[in-house]
Formats: sequence, C-alpha cells, structure tokens
Amino acid sequence: MADADVATRSPESDAQENVIPGDTPAQTGPTMGEHCTSDRPTPAGLAPKGELRKLGGVDVYLTKPESYPSNPSKLLLLLSSGTGIKSTNNQIQADKFAEEGFVVVMPDLFGGNPAPNSSLVPDAETGTSFLDRIKLKAAELAKSLVIDEWLARHTEEKVMPILEKVIDTCKSEFADAVGNGGGIYAVGYCFGGRYVLLLASERGQVQRGWSGFQKPADEEAGEGAGPVKKGPYIKAGALAHATLVSPDDFQGLKVPVSLVCVESDPMFPDDVRETGEDIMSKESVEHEVQVYPGVPHGFAVVGDYDDANIKDAQITAYEQILRWIKEH
Repeated sequence: MADADVATRSPESDAQENVIPGDTPAQTGPTMGEHCTSDRPTPAGLAPKGELRKLGGVDVYLTKPESYPSNPSKLLLLLSSGTGIKSTNNQIQADKFAEEGFVVVMPDLFGGNPAPNSSLVPDAETGTSFLDRIKLKAAELAKSLVIDEWLARHTEEKVMPILEKVIDTCKSEFADAVGNGGGIYAVGYCFGGRYVLLLASERGQVQRGWSGFQKPADEEAGEGAGPVKKGPYIKAGALAHATLVSPDDFQGLKVPVSLVCVESDPMFPDDVRETGEDIMSKESVEHEVQVYPGVPHGFAVVGDYDDANIKDAQITAYEQILRWIKEH
C-alpha cells in the first residue's frame, strides 16, 4: 500500500480489516475509534492561543476573542473527543471558534484521565505468517479492552455533573457572554458529541446526590425522590461524528441541533442516525443532518490529511457548524 493511502485512511478501516472472527458490534459493545484517542498531525504553523485554568473546580481550556470583553461575545462549550483538553488539535479547534467571536470553554470531561492512546499499545509487525496474524489480532484486542475499561470509568453519571458545574460557573463568570447570546451554545466532537444531545434535551431524572445514590424523600424538600425535569442546558448545539450515541439520546430534544456525519461510520451507524432523524422530525425539533462521503471518522477536528477531499470536507464541516451556531 502506498504511503499516501496510509495517510488518508480512516483508523477504523484498519480495525475492520483485522476483526477477530466471530466479533460483532453486538458482542464487543459500543467503543471508540482511534481518532477519539489519538490526534492527527497538527497542521504546520498552527499553535494554541488560549490557557489552561480552573473553572468551577474543573480544569478547562479557555480561549477568548482578542476584542473580549470590549466587544460583545457569546459563550460556547466545546466538548472534545477522548484526547481531552491538553490535545493541541482540540485547543486549536477551540481557538477557531474564539476567532469568530465566542468565549470558548473546553472542559476536562475525564477528570485528568484522557483516553489511553491506543497507538501506545505495542503492535505486532504486519506479516504473512500465521503467527504474525495472530499477534496482530491479539494486539488489536488488547487495544479494544484498554478503551473499554476507560469508557467504564467515564459514563454519563460521571460526565454530566462535571458539565453542570462548568455551566453554573460560566453563568456567573461570563454572564455578559451568556446574556449576549441568550444562553449557552455547545459543539461536540466524537465522545463529546453525545453530550451535546444530552445538554440539548429535557429529561426526567431520579433526584440523586453527587455520589450517585438516591436521596431519601425527606431530603428533597417535600418533592420526594421521583423523577425531576432537568435541561435543556443550551440554546443550540452542533455535533460532529459522535460516538456512543443510542436512539434514546434523541428523545426529549428541545433546542436546534446540527449533525456532521460520516457515511457508513461504524462509530455512529446509519440506523442510529436515521432513527434519530425520524425522532427529531416527529418531535418538530429544528435540525439539520449532513452526511460526508469518502472521509474518515474524526475528520472534522483540526488535523492534517494528504487527501484534498478530506481537507475540503474538514473546512465545509467547520463552516456548517459555525453557521448553525451563529444563526441560532
């Protein structure tokens, strides 16, 4: 295979070719692609402009327009892939929105524990012998197990309280930006994409304490321990090549959402997307869905590709998201 082919292939295409016989998505469960755990090369000449700091006790990457606070801005949450807030590419992606007039807060969704870079798991050299093929498949299985273990530590029950803390603090520290935008906007990539849907919805939840245990009824000020309505937390949202999304995540949506999707994406299957579109249409949720053919999962995040089609799609996807949040 030519070097150019390797540079422009989706990481998931390698995994699909090396699936152990008998494995299926139903057997292995939801997981993430390699893009969600490692970055593409950073384009030459680009470097982050923001800062790492605490916000509501949560580590965040904060980047602002050069003219802020002299000129009015809006508040945008950027929810990253598993590579987290210290990823140079994620930081540059946040800076791009700051250049368009947004105060951008990218919270650490993982409590200082970003996804393990699966490329650091030793790979077997590709060869033609039966032993080499067994070694390669064993290495792929090891990668999958490492990611699955990490996902088990970063569930909705852990991530949503982090987002609630950040949102509450933003409403006070950046009240001008929140007020100027009439609310908070959110953009999510890969792992973060699903949480845009959750922030955009109104859901009935059992009242629980921070520990996750249900509170006794007498602690609920007479409200009991039954379902309570929470959300939506944002005014509008956009998500690109989300992972770990289920049809249920489209239930209860209350604000406009834009979806950047990859054609035949194993991380966000067509049937899940189509079911989501049906739900949004039936519930009269303002939405748009653009499916990009011939691009890998993760293409919309800043990163260098040799393929001109992927480069162009990356620009178009950013323009789609930017237009959506500016129009809403």
